[in-house]
Amino acid sequence: MTVTGYSPLPPAGSPWPAPRADEAVHATVSVPGSKSLTNRKLVLAALADGPSTLTSPLHSEDSERMIAALRALGVEVSEVPGSGRFGPDLLVTPPASFRGDVEIDCGQAGTVMRFIAPLAGLAHGDVTLTAHPSALHRPMGEMIKALREIGADIDDGGTWSLPFTVRGRGHIRGGEVTIDASGSSQFVSGLLLAAPRFDVGLHLIHSGERLPSVPHIDMTIETLARRGIQVEHPTPTEWVVPAGTLRGRDAAIEPDLSNAAPFLAAAMLTEGSVTIPGWPASSTQPGALLPEILTLLGGRATRRGGALTVTGGPRIAGVDLDLSAASELTPTLFALAAFADAPTTLHGIGHIRGHETNRIEALIANLEALGGRAEELPDGIRIVPADLHGGLWRAHHDHRIATAGALIGLRVPGVEVDHIETTAKTMPEFPALWSGMLSGSAND
Repeated sequence: MTVTGYSPLPPAGSPWPAPRADEAVHATVSVPGSKSLTNRKLVLAALADGPSTLTSPLHSEDSERMIAALRALGVEVSEVPGSGRFGPDLLVTPPASFRGDVEIDCGQAGTVMRFIAPLAGLAHGDVTLTAHPSALHRPMGEMIKALREIGADIDDGGTWSLPFTVRGRGHIRGGEVTIDASGSSQFVSGLLLAAPRFDVGLHLIHSGERLPSVPHIDMTIETLARRGIQVEHPTPTEWVVPAGTLRGRDAAIEPDLSNAAPFLAAAMLTEGSVTIPGWPASSTQPGALLPEILTLLGGRATRRGGALTVTGGPRIAGVDLDLSAASELTPTLFALAAFADAPTTLHGIGHIRGHETNRIEALIANLEALGGRAEELPDGIRIVPADLHGGLWRAHHDHRIATAGALIGLRVPGVEVDHIETTAKTMPEFPALWSGMLSGSAND
């Protein structure tokens, strides 16, 4: 493999020269644990009736924010030796009750702000939630409204956004509540996770026109079931959670399938092959849709011995894709579409305007700065392939925007990502894994 213009990590404050691949990539790349599963299982372990050990959890900025939030509420989270290559396991010991009179900085982690807010109502005392300045815009109004309607006392200064203070009383009444979760499925998941601890459980109804990232809600329901709580799902937009006891139990974390997406896409862009070990036979992660999606784009996906291999072909197909179930894959698929043989439309993703950054706006601006063409749609993006040139790719404090820039750089010389370190949000190892994939040293 010939790699042009690459340094693993640039000096602080300098852009990262994205390496250009002059030959096909052939590599096996192990990726760390799922952020979505790690943070859900941390929350449920904190709410359980006894200790739990999480095996192969993700160690990243987002998961560390969740651990710090739980520790602030009185949860004991200890690192214990594990067999995973990406860090220790976690022993979680719940407190007799959550403590208040604390401030929690959610950083840029949507799961922390949406999952911890209901727990704050169970605390004894005030819990103030804040976030990194770049994340204060993230939608929280529906969560604040829902929690108030089921008995929580919240002071948001009339802003319906972070920062706000939950005046914890040790319990939340619960009951029936209707919300519009069009902005984020995390509103649904955050309420469902805490619902067994509400006095009368929860009957949650979604009233919006669309519901994004349904696999993440399925993931929440499955993790609850594994701890003894069966969620009734009488309609596609309705969930009933009984009050009950969450069991303390050990749990393994799957690899993060969405974080595997850039590596699999590298095989597509270079007509090579990349294998991801430990790919689950079935999963509620949105990234589980990658084999099907990449096949539609002209790749070949095969499974053998618990691993997924994607092999690129001579072309990347322009397609029309509904990504409402897997919107987090948008930046990776956007990068692939820039090199397709026809225009591509990605839709069902309007809500990603409210992620770490406005992802639709950021992707289009970055591509246009490199000579590309893309059009913003009410609920998506249309990408028209065009000749690209080098230039600065702005990460906008967004890990998935940063990895999309790395992908573009495989085919376009002179691409530089301004802050590759933002990938530490969910995958601190990304620059090293990317380098290893290209040099062959990532092969297991």
